[in-house]
Amino acid sequence: MPIARIAALALASLAMFPAAGHAQKPPAAGSAHKLKVVHSFAGGQDGASPYAGLTYHAGSLFGTAPEDGGSGFGVAFQLDPATGDETVLHSFAGGTDGQAPFGGLVYAKGAFYGTTTQGGASNNGTVFALNPQTQAETVLYSFAGGTTDGAFPASTLTYQGGFLYGTTNGGGTGNLGTLFQIDLATGAETVLHSFAGGTDGARPFGGLVDAAGTLYGATSTGGAADSGTLFAFDISTAAEAVLYSFTGGADGEYPYAGLIYQSGLLYGTAVFGGASGNGVAFSFDPATNAETVLYSFKGGLDGAAPYAGLLYQNGTLYGTTYYGGGMDNGTVFSIDATTGAETVLARFKGNKAPANPYAGVIFRGKTLYGTTQYGGAAGLGAVFKLTP
Repeated sequence: MPIARIAALALASLAMFPAAGHAQKPPAAGSAHKLKVVHSFAGGQDGASPYAGLTYHAGSLFGTAPEDGGSGFGVAFQLDPATGDETVLHSFAGGTDGQAPFGGLVYAKGAFYGTTTQGGASNNGTVFALNPQTQAETVLYSFAGGTTDGAFPASTLTYQGGFLYGTTNGGGTGNLGTLFQIDLATGAETVLHSFAGGTDGARPFGGLVDAAGTLYGATSTGGAADSGTLFAFDISTAAEAVLYSFTGGADGEYPYAGLIYQSGLLYGTAVFGGASGNGVAFSFDPATNAETVLYSFKGGLDGAAPYAGLLYQNGTLYGTTYYGGGMDNGTVFSIDATTGAETVLARFKGNKAPANPYAGVIFRGKTLYGTTQYGGAAGLGAVFKLTP
């Protein structure tokens, strides 16, 4: 399939700004014994190279893979976590149907909703609905691009009060991305904000989190130092405000993922920056606009380049790094949200084992589930599980 614009933009940064301190050492003994492959993507009809994380609903895991499938344009899938059996719910056909779903799925009102980065009427991406019972897919909206509409949505959507909210990393007044709303009752789309670059921020890749009527998110670039921003959007007043500009130093650089909200604080990651230049996990207080670096990744065995967002569970944050872990195939980690103490839970070995997770993890019971872009039996990505 053609390389989607989002992949080119996101992964170009991996080549342009390699994380420092990658020691090519074998994983520590026993570090990955808890990690198991649930499903290896085989390409072809099965799909390949999942970027997004998973959604749990009614006993199954649901997700997307942007490559391969029946037409070569990606799939939406359902997976039995007990057996690893996969069902392809929809193979994207390209053209008006959409192609290359890089974002994950969100469940609301009896259907899953997601985005494709390409395809649609103008080849600028789509928002779609998918009925898990009938496997019927419907394109709700095709992005027009240009200065009046967004283009190339890569984020997982957020549902709130009958509306879907998300971001695009292109289109808008300055072609630097937008924040948009979809009315589920009518399918009508509204551009709520066009990112202007400069101090306003540019190119949001991650999704949004809603906290009492305010949407919070991050832009991957822009801001005072062109290293990314954190922003807020008030749904009732339609006012956008830049809360924080990353300096590109110890506080982090290039936040690609969305944020999570917990007990008055926002939590997130930045791919680079920090004490060693290998990325950070941070907290942010929207009441004071104060950012706190909880942990700076060291590279090597410790992990590097956290592209994924975080998961909060009982005072602990969980996430993944794309690089590091000894063999540069990434890690799964936990961080104490109070003390900042980090623990590497697993180091990906690659080859036929999972490798390079772009997305974060979810909990079901005491088990973490996630996806990797590479590795698995065919080297085309995998779904893994891990019991910390």
